[in-house]
Amino acid sequence: MIARRPVSMALAALLASASNRPVGRGKKPPGSPQHYYLLYTLDATLSGPPLADEHPDLSPVYQVTSVSAPDPTKPGSAGDPDQVEWMADKAREVFLGRNPATGLWLHTLTIPGVSVMGRSLDVEPGATNDPADGIISYVQRFRFDLTPA
Repeated sequence: MIARRPVSMALAALLASASNRPVGRGKKPPGSPQHYYLLYTLDATLSGPPLADEHPDLSPVYQVTSVSAPDPTKPGSAGDPDQVEWMADKAREVFLGRNPATGLWLHTLTIPGVSVMGRSLDVEPGATNDPADGIISYVQRFRFDLTPA
């Protein structure tokens, strides 16, 4: 059985290192970042061998919410819609980007004991807030097809 925690940890680490932005798993990352990602684990689909076999494939879906908050040093400031669009573009590149010459992923996703068979954009609802709000966010959901290594 593929454990979810190593998958979540690997996704958060990859997104943080490739984007140079902090990633919080389900809550705001420590400190007071102005621009950050929230990573949520959602539904999953199991497939593969019969139920008696403990090594089924897993297709988890993760929600990535790009967040731009007001600058805490500037009263009356607000999040930046351009910043969350850049962050959404970056998340798409991190998880889905391929080298045009080789077809290989631009960013390797390493999960101990797991082979990544596929990555896809599950749904992209987009911006979730009115630009007049103090915090601006952008939502994307990515599906990862995994099998035990």
